[in-house]
Amino acid sequence: QVQLVESGGGLVQAGGSLRLSCVASGRTFSRYGMGWFRQAPGKEREFVAAISWSGGSTYYSDSVKGQFTISRDNAKNTVYLQMNSLKPEDTAVYFCAIDGIAYTLGNPVDRYDYWGQGTQVTVSS
Repeated sequence: QVQLVESGGGLVQAGGSLRLSCVASGRTFSRYGMGWFRQAPGKEREFVAAISWSGGSTYYSDSVKGQFTISRDNAKNTVYLQMNSLKPEDTAVYFCAIDGIAYTLGNPVDRYDYWGQGTQVTVSS
């Protein structure tokens, strides 16, 4: 059974940084793309960033491009989201997800089949 466990969320002041981690188990991590999503109160879940199985390709939403960086360590079965210059509008629950198909190209935005439980990020002004 696939499990994704996020960590690293918390309360930070505007302009600060956080690094989220997501550890995956139950699937050969290095074969699958990974993504981060977020959901703010009263809003729908939105795509934030994705990374290919090899780490060679990354994708970002326009709202976080240049501010967030996604990376992965296949030896540790972990994907990261480095978030810098945080703003109050970045406040949300952040979820990681894993692509349902191995070795794919492109942003797997419609192929994620497992999700973590989420980690809360709160940015105070």
